[in-house]
Amino acid sequence: MLAVTQEAAVQKDVTERRLKRIKIGLMRNPKFALWSGILMVGKTTLSDTFPTACTNGRDEMYGRAFVDALDDKELAFVVLHENLHKALRHLFIWRKLHDENSKLANAACDYVINLMLVNTDPNENYIAMPRKDGKVYGLLDTRFAGMNAKQVFDILKDEMEEGGGGGGTEEGEGGDGHGGFDDHDWHGAKELSEPEKKELEREIDQAIRQGQMNHERMNGRGAGNMGRELLELLEPQIDWREAMREWVSSICRNKDTSSWRKVNRRYLHNDIYMPTLIGERVGRVAIGIDTSGSISSADLAKFLTEVKAIVDDVRPEKIDLIYWDSAVASHEEYDEGTIDSLVQSTQPKGGGGTDPRCMQDYLLENNITPECIVMLTDGYVPAWGDAWNAPILWVITDNPTTYADVGKTIHLKD
Repeated sequence: MLAVTQEAAVQKDVTERRLKRIKIGLMRNPKFALWSGILMVGKTTLSDTFPTACTNGRDEMYGRAFVDALDDKELAFVVLHENLHKALRHLFIWRKLHDENSKLANAACDYVINLMLVNTDPNENYIAMPRKDGKVYGLLDTRFAGMNAKQVFDILKDEMEEGGGGGGTEEGEGGDGHGGFDDHDWHGAKELSEPEKKELEREIDQAIRQGQMNHERMNGRGAGNMGRELLELLEPQIDWREAMREWVSSICRNKDTSSWRKVNRRYLHNDIYMPTLIGERVGRVAIGIDTSGSISSADLAKFLTEVKAIVDDVRPEKIDLIYWDSAVASHEEYDEGTIDSLVQSTQPKGGGGTDPRCMQDYLLENNITPECIVMLTDGYVPAWGDAWNAPILWVITDNPTTYADVGKTIHLKD
């Protein structure tokens, strides 16, 4: 009996060391360098009772028997699969899909990830989808190329309704419910506290950017073996419009003034109608728009639309709308009487090089001291400036890994 126990302990140790070796090998492999940071996020555990593999969006768990049944390439594929669930924040972003139909949500997330991995190593030099009796198992369909989980979910839902079958199941049915080889710990993801989720989002964002640097260091800047759509999927999935509005509101609002424009919901359940404190009187806001040759008219149109939304939300007393390239090309001023016509009346100008410091200098030279500054640019700038006279937000329309070294940066996404 003692010999059997010792043998089992040795086998457990072998399995643990093998899993660590696979992870380290992936982090050192230039083909998978982009995921090197994500592979270090959260805890990794082995279970004697768990049947497959899963993640709660932060931590990974693998069944020992499941791991032992895989060869090294298959295990590497499964490890990357779990970590891509983490990188793409599937169990948080697509929670509503799970609540609608967990079986289809599981399948949609798996379809996206498996296709990304197969496209990364199509010849299976390093990773390979798991096999049973020599046959690949797992969800793979090339028609979903370039789609996110929501797009795949909608297609699967339409097909299910047309076929008259399907339907939701309990979560974690990846191993036997829809053809996948892993489970999805939606419940564990939901149990994470809000502070834990915020910290995880920050950690994933940092891990992805670190992985991008490793990728460029190993493969060279601009190395394209990952594909542009893949890199775009790896960007932190934030609502940039909401982030922009929240930032402007937090800088500008002084909630000292009550307004009936938005009813205070805290009292509605008692049929009591009260105003909301929103701070109607906001001062001056400067908005700088990069109009160099690389900025498209579509970028300008989208940004101006969102500028109007911010204006409606915080109601500044004055807007300084400044178009710039390598120099300030135009300065338009809007007050409460003209601000509603901003999008219709503005006349963008520019088309030269790019240097945001020209706007910094312009504000100082003309004694313009706004409460905050919002800058739209594609991120191809020689320097960010170091003498801004107000809190500054950069909205970058390109260069998803570029962050300004002053102020706050968010990336514009459709």
